[in-house]
Amino acid sequence: MKKNIVLFVLFVLPIVAYLFFASGVNSFTTLPVITPKVADFGNWKSLNGKKVSLDKKITVLGFSGSNILENRGNYFNLNEKIYKRYNGFEDLQFVILCPLGTEKEAQKIVDALSPFTDVKNWNFVFASNEEIQQFYDQLHLKGKLNQNLGTSNVYIVDKERNLRGRKDQKEYKDGYDTFHPSELSNEMLDDFKIILYEYRAALKKNHNATKQL
Repeated sequence: MKKNIVLFVLFVLPIVAYLFFASGVNSFTTLPVITPKVADFGNWKSLNGKKVSLDKKITVLGFSGSNILENRGNYFNLNEKIYKRYNGFEDLQFVILCPLGTEKEAQKIVDALSPFTDVKNWNFVFASNEEIQQFYDQLHLKGKLNQNLGTSNVYIVDKERNLRGRKDQKEYKDGYDTFHPSELSNEMLDDFKIILYEYRAALKKNHNATKQL
């Protein structure tokens, strides 16, 4: 009897575990599209005066509202849980859409992050209140912007400008709340890994196809 138990632990259990985890990986190799082909930004300027585009970038997108400094803790949460972990990823950008007139407040956020973070992929972009509302509306999100045109949620937009998230009715999610570090560490981090896995798999596939040619 003991011999059979030992054999089961050594041989059968690892196979069962492998099949379990393999099925899990295959089930989560893509993150569903919530809103396809969202519009790109208008001719809006960032803090450094450059135009920022959603094209060909994985974008973590946020809406600051006019009270940026009151919510600075949210940006520190996002910086610690997601940004610093993946800042080295070449095609990644973090974009916070802000109302015109909040440039000084946004600069204070960047200045506060810069002593312990490479802030090159943090982009604060400025537009009119009407433009921000119109841009948000075309994302077709479940939530709404608050009276200051902000939200604590951030959103994942892929290189083809598709808004990504979870479509399952039980765990539907089109955004991730930066006010809660646990949500960033769990749901957002899991979904972000899937996006990166998709692109790495695509790069590998294209590389192998090129080698075959």
